[in-house]
Amino acid sequence: MAPQPLHRDPSLIPLSHQHQHGLALTVFIDRGLKAEPTRAKGLELAAKVARAAEAELLGHFRVEEEILFPAVRPFLRSGALLDSLIAEHRVMEDLVRRIAGATDEDRIPLLKRFGEVLHGHIRTEERQLFEEIQGQLDASQLAAVGRDIAAKVEAVCPLTDTPPWSER
Repeated sequence: MAPQPLHRDPSLIPLSHQHQHGLALTVFIDRGLKAEPTRAKGLELAAKVARAAEAELLGHFRVEEEILFPAVRPFLRSGALLDSLIAEHRVMEDLVRRIAGATDEDRIPLLKRFGEVLHGHIRTEERQLFEEIQGQLDASQLAAVGRDIAAKVEAVCPLTDTPPWSER
């Protein structure tokens, strides 16, 4: 039986929308490398990771770290989850830099690792963090956080229907 879709409070939808783009990128990386683990495919995927990082991913991390995490930390059972998520942001930023400068030999393993870390990170945020936030904050608190998130997203990484790494 398939898991039930998660109900997402409107305050968190901008971040969840970007998570969908990130998950799509992880699938694209995984399928692309399984079908064609070549230098050319590695270069293509590295360019997509760079576009995603520049257009959305790094800004998304800023929104979470500057708006969401500080706002919700006092309400969570433990700050350890947020600390872990922030550490994963640094790991992904490092992987993006390493992919950009990778040799042909290192590029594919780095892309695989990036996809794995991003996938796990998004799943943790959606299934653990966002669920706990929705359980701990009341409607007015969620709405206030949502307004701040929406303003920051618009300023640093505006929402688009098309993933920023896709062919346009």
